Amino acid sequence: MINCILGLVGYLVLIIFVLVGVAFLTLLERKVLGYIQVRKGPNKVGFVGFPQPFADAIKLFCSEQTYPVVSNYLMYLFCPVVSLFLSLLVWLIYPLLFELVSFDLALLFFFCCTGMGVYPMMLAGWSSNSNYALLGGLRSVAQTISYEVSLALILLSYILLVGGFGINLFYVNQLYVWFFFLSIPLFICWFSSCLAETNRTPFDFSEGESELVSGFNVEYSSGGFALIFMAEYSSILFMSMLTVLVFLGGEVFSVLFYFMLVFLSFIFVWVRGTLPRFRYDKLMYLAWSSYLPLSLNYFIFFCCFVYMIN
Repeated sequence: MINCILGLVGYLVLIIFVLVGVAFLTLLERKVLGYIQVRKGPNKVGFVGFPQPFADAIKLFCSEQTYPVVSNYLMYLFCPVVSLFLSLLVWLIYPLLFELVSFDLALLFFFCCTGMGVYPMMLAGWSSNSNYALLGGLRSVAQTISYEVSLALILLSYILLVGGFGINLFYVNQLYVWFFFLSIPLFICWFSSCLAETNRTPFDFSEGESELVSGFNVEYSSGGFALIFMAEYSSILFMSMLTVLVFLGGEVFSVLFYFMLVFLSFIFVWVRGTLPRFRYDKLMYLAWSSYLPLSLNYFIFFCCFVYMIN
């Protein structure tokens, strides 16, 4: 009973810190993009713009909530909430000292949550009853599904290697050498798939300004808009954390872990400031003709490797 209460409190604290991390990740992004574009980022609010994310949050949640008259109102209202809920729920696999639930199948839970993440995106576009939103939703779904296949195959290769779905197995098996050094091409595929999974540049096709304005969230304002973007930035932090766990040692109780997590989040921002948006057909070609064969070949290689060892 005490373990359950401690676990529950631990997860609540973790989610609060994730939300604070999301706030400061938006500040980091605006600052870094500012310096990439040779201008200052936010620097007027408080000390060097430090409270800016909280000012933005207050402004967004206090502004007027508008909604299309012909929208499917309940669905339209709940999609951003479900989106944020799923992106915070997946943090349950974070390896704490005491756990609320036994997560021997942590990565299976991750697959389920990311698979579910497609639905709020699709329904947000559909329930807005706007052609632009629907088109943005369809493009987002097609993109996310395409990259989830190669993402799952890459992760399955390492699940075979460590012999289980538990996060702690990755730490145990990387005491002497990181998986990053075993397969650098697979890491590059994984990272670019993470960019596509979180709808980030150069794969942000749900937000093609020239043809879709803002994609599936074009009809959202104030609180709904804020929740969708909190879900996106929470996913960026989570994918950075998972990358460090799977490829870069994953020692949660060392300071280096958090430095690597911040550095990977910084790379997400850096890529946004550097690369232009891809063409949509090239994105699909990359997913199905490049990443899928490569991840399948690696998967077969790891199968044979594990069979030889055993």
